[in-house]
Amino acid sequence: MDACIAVQARQTVEETRWLLNLADVYPYVTGVIGWVDLQAGDVARQLDEFADRPKFVGVRHVVQDEPDARFMLRPEFCRGIGLLAERDLTYDILIYPKQLPAAIELVSRFAEQRFVLDHMAKPDIRGGAMREWAAGIRELAEHPHVFCKVSGLVTEADWTRWTPENIEPYLDVVFDCFGCDRLLIGSDWPVCTVAAEYARVLAVVDDYMSGRTAGERLAVTGENAARLWRLPRYADRTKGELV
Repeated sequence: MDACIAVQARQTVEETRWLLNLADVYPYVTGVIGWVDLQAGDVARQLDEFADRPKFVGVRHVVQDEPDARFMLRPEFCRGIGLLAERDLTYDILIYPKQLPAAIELVSRFAEQRFVLDHMAKPDIRGGAMREWAAGIRELAEHPHVFCKVSGLVTEADWTRWTPENIEPYLDVVFDCFGCDRLLIGSDWPVCTVAAEYARVLAVVDDYMSGRTAGERLAVTGENAARLWRLPRYADRTKGELV
């Protein structure tokens, strides 16, 4: 990996500042998905604080922990989402399958907003549930302004006994729905370490794509991210340089 995007974990503006400061120190952290209170009356001011930080590329809220399955459709939250596109910021959708209907409605309301579905909406791989999740994924993927992050899957499988074969049917669905031009590889590190080390997590997707073209593999492992977050391209690996 030549570079990475750091993604928020805590619901605090202080953590967003901390991640951006880390990105200033470490050049390989080429972007930060931070947190601001999208429901707050002063959300515009919170966003404007980071207007001069070029590595601030997107926002996320841990919606999976919200008890209201339609949390993302609250008027206050949607008002905050409506401020992101004009600032060229993405929004990461972190949900469980039960929240997919709300996600579908959200992205249909904001056609100009770039969205990223995190961790493929965390399907129940451990329980083998697929039908309703797959139906929701297919409907969400019909919206061309939605990308999908292929990450965090080992934590949804049996932590101690999972195999790539357990995960491949779910990969089949997202590769079929989103195609190689709207998928992004991710690690979910360090959360993934409850079930596997970083290299083994990335190998699941890397090995799955072994039969794909070199262009498709490059797209999923970096080029789509560079395009989505308006980042420099990292394609010239022959010189060992960042491009």
